[in-house]
Amino acid sequence: MAEQDITPGTPEFDKMVFKLAGPITAANQTAFKFKDETLTEIQPGVYVLPVLLQPDFNLFLVGAQLVGKDWVLCFSQATIENDNEVTDLTEPEATGHGLNQLGFRDPQVANELLQYFERLLTAGLGEWKLIK
Repeated sequence: MAEQDITPGTPEFDKMVFKLAGPITAANQTAFKFKDETLTEIQPGVYVLPVLLQPDFNLFLVGAQLVGKDWVLCFSQATIENDNEVTDLTEPEATGHGLNQLGFRDPQVANELLQYFERLLTAGLGEWKLIK
């Protein structure tokens, strides 16, 4: 992690956010692919990607300009109707908080996402930041 060593699964990690190096655009959105899913723009400047879909819990990765002028990747839960219609997203949660929640529900997917964020970090697409 860029600023300090904060371990996933800890309360401190709840306060981490993945800040992007720049905006998500039609030209670069495929760089943020996770598994076979690509970020989809659901409204101008808001991109989502399903991470975990279960009957009692679902989590979406959200990319948007949410912290001042900064673009971030964070998480949101969704209301899903008719098995496949996303009708509402909750307020975005910090990246670390969403990963910690996911770690309790599905550690394998949480680890895959940590590798995903490491790939983005290595590619220069973003960095971990502690929310103050």
